Amino acid sequence: MTLVLRDLTVEAAGRALVDRLNIEVPDGRIVGVVGPNGSGKSTALRCVYRALRPTSGAVLLDGAELASLKLRDSARSIAALTQESRTELDFTVEEVVALGRAPHTRGNQPLTAHERALCARAMDRLDVTHLAERSVLTLSGGERQRVLVARALVQEPRVLVLDEPTNHLDIRHQVQLLSFLRGSGLTVLTALHDLNLAAAACDSIAVLSEGSLVTSGRPAEVLNPELIRKVFGVDATVVHHPRSQAPQLVYDLAPTSSPAPADALPEGPHS
Repeated sequence: MTLVLRDLTVEAAGRALVDRLNIEVPDGRIVGVVGPNGSGKSTALRCVYRALRPTSGAVLLDGAELASLKLRDSARSIAALTQESRTELDFTVEEVVALGRAPHTRGNQPLTAHERALCARAMDRLDVTHLAERSVLTLSGGERQRVLVARALVQEPRVLVLDEPTNHLDIRHQVQLLSFLRGSGLTVLTALHDLNLAAAACDSIAVLSEGSLVTSGRPAEVLNPELIRKVFGVDATVVHHPRSQAPQLVYDLAPTSSPAPADALPEGPHS
């Protein structure tokens, strides 16, 4: 399924949070959206999973406008992991994962054998099977993140929208998740802060700044020192992974000022 953001604009308080954004995610490909804080990444993704209605422009699924679909129908095609994903109810992990079947069921129908097997596979893929009977309220941030990704997979979507999916995950689970996405065959649009992870996992990268698209293309085309300096305000050297040849960034840390001498520090109150 092809996903297209066409001239997408979102305005709030007289300001364009996203300004005429055009991004295409071909069927089965992974496109990463990167940019500084406040560049419009999450706002654009919210329009795709319909938490936000764009001021103008459109989101297209295989050429059909997303706004023309019923919410249940779009939820059968698109699953999302949001930055605000929280579960405050005292559900077990198994119950939370099963909620991914909601767009496909009516009322309180029990899960079929196929659906139970689907939940089991998703929990196994995300390494949360051992947590099945635990309350989500007792989980660490990384464990909860993996549970919510499993819930998204149980929707059997054709499109995954992931807003910072590696947040809270340790390195092993970051690599496992991104490796799974690479081989999943799903159409994936993901916002990532880590440019090196984006370079390793994404087929192409869209760079945003102040709500506008700066450039897009293959990681090797996009991630260069000039762009990193212009968009992110830092100096970086590009090296290449010894096996995959994916570009990787080594950042130059700005020198810090020397500590003030002890006799220059203000005196504290006398005892």
